[in-house]
Amino acid sequence: MKIRGAVLEHIGQSRPYAASQPIRVCDLDLAEPGPGELLVRIEAAGLCHSDLSVVDGNRVRPVPMLLGHEAAGIVEAGDSDLPAGQRVVMTFLPRCGQCPACATDGLTPCGPGSAANGAGTLMNGDIRLTRDGRPVFHHLGVSGFATHAVVDRRSVVPVPDDVPAVVASLLGCAVLTGGGAVLNVGTPRPGQTVAVVGLGGVGMAAALTALAHDGVRVIGVDQLPDKLAKARELGVHEAYTPEQADGLKADVVIEAAGHPAALETSIALTGPGGRTITVGLPRPDARISVSPLGFVAEGRSLIGSYLGSAVPARDIPRFVELWRAGRLPVEQLVSSTIALDQINTGMDELADGRAVRQIIEFD
Repeated sequence: MKIRGAVLEHIGQSRPYAASQPIRVCDLDLAEPGPGELLVRIEAAGLCHSDLSVVDGNRVRPVPMLLGHEAAGIVEAGDSDLPAGQRVVMTFLPRCGQCPACATDGLTPCGPGSAANGAGTLMNGDIRLTRDGRPVFHHLGVSGFATHAVVDRRSVVPVPDDVPAVVASLLGCAVLTGGGAVLNVGTPRPGQTVAVVGLGGVGMAAALTALAHDGVRVIGVDQLPDKLAKARELGVHEAYTPEQADGLKADVVIEAAGHPAALETSIALTGPGGRTITVGLPRPDARISVSPLGFVAEGRSLIGSYLGSAVPARDIPRFVELWRAGRLPVEQLVSSTIALDQINTGMDELADGRAVRQIIEFD
């Protein structure tokens, strides 16, 4: 079938992207779903730093690639247990359920799923996208910046009809990554303090999830005044620049900026016995400078958390219930709604830190 989508043609183009146009919105051919796959009509998709990191070259992927990994849509056809008409959340790391990593209950990314993501294929190694007869690679098994997608059944989680598409899309990455790090790794208790360093979509979702815990104090840290103002609007108890936060201590610190300086700030913010949880994705050659003494002498730990150490089929329903109860207002993360044709400008907004979450809504 013919679809329309946003294809990254060149990695590492100069800024602004609105001028260099590394992403081209064009018509493509989408093959029918194979065994264990679904055809999904995309309803909403969010712009995330994991998309930007491919555009700017921080995460090298094969091109041309149809971008987008945070999305929700309606099943139209396929070979699975999900009927046509079912709304689903896309998740960017499918889990095979059989490898040793899948036996870690979310703590380690699935091996086959990670390999497929790196290769730009679906879980079975196939590619369902072509343009002028030539293959176009999948982004993290989703390729959600398009009118339709073919995905592996293991890349989606069904949600009830009362969950709006925009909310559902945010659950698949921003909430699963940031919120999952709080629920699955941080596990804050009443009386404890959670600090979030880096207040983009993932960081704000982590802050909202921490706020959903009774008796937990939440601190937001970011360099941008607008992000601090937004965090206060969402309900964080205190919000500071890194310089203003110097000397503060927290029991759980979530690093969501993907920058070495942010991780160093996060480690410095972590109090005795506390946990520094890093979910941001820095450049592969990034390095930090810290003293290891505090980890031993103060019993602190540094933990990596990919996709919030989540099992999507288990955790997305948990977030749905928090949203239904009014304790996780994730729709407040939306900065703006944009058209698919505005994708390059949207990447500029994201790179400049002017947006928390921009959402592409499809008819």
